[in-house]
Amino acid sequence: MDTEAAHRAVHAVRERMDAEKDQLLALDGRFGDGDLGLTMTKAFAAADEEVRPEGKDPGRYLAEVGMAIARAAPSTLATLMGTGFMRGGKAVGGKDELAGTDLAAFFRAFADGLRHRGKCQPGEKTILDVIEPVADALAGREDPLATLAASAIEAARAGEEAARGMVARQGRAAFYQEQTRDQVDAGAYAGLCFVEAFCGSLQGNGAP
Repeated sequence: MDTEAAHRAVHAVRERMDAEKDQLLALDGRFGDGDLGLTMTKAFAAADEEVRPEGKDPGRYLAEVGMAIARAAPSTLATLMGTGFMRGGKAVGGKDELAGTDLAAFFRAFADGLRHRGKCQPGEKTILDVIEPVADALAGREDPLATLAASAIEAARAGEEAARGMVARQGRAAFYQEQTRDQVDAGAYAGLCFVEAFCGSLQGNGAP
């Protein structure tokens, strides 16, 4: 993955968030502020339009994407997404091209950033329950980038499915406790959309 490929991946996430805007609004309206669709579309539009790939290595580009996300939409999930991109980009900085092992490093640092900034742990029905399984699934593997991208999507889907059976322990949703069990979590679903679009682009299709 060179910088242009990273840019295409971010653009794919933007398109996916645009397509999922109404769904994210509906999901967030159940137990949250009801604005997640607006937040994600605004955040990734800024990342796609404001951060140019020219003159940057992929890691630096991805880190700057994180900064743009955090600036454009200072909400809880956008802050977490921005932190994830910044941590992930920093972890793979200084290379002209990223291989499969770098994708693993990116998602490990992304997940660690979510833990640190969000003060959350797996099992609390958050975006981390999607990203942590991705990091775990890629750890220690040296497969080609496209192979690991496919594994990342599979792990994200399993993580989002598992999160549905959890009880929310973070944010506004935590006030609803048992009512959140067996419900789709808006943040986890946004995380799934991100992984499917980002890694789908790395496979060459950009689609779920």
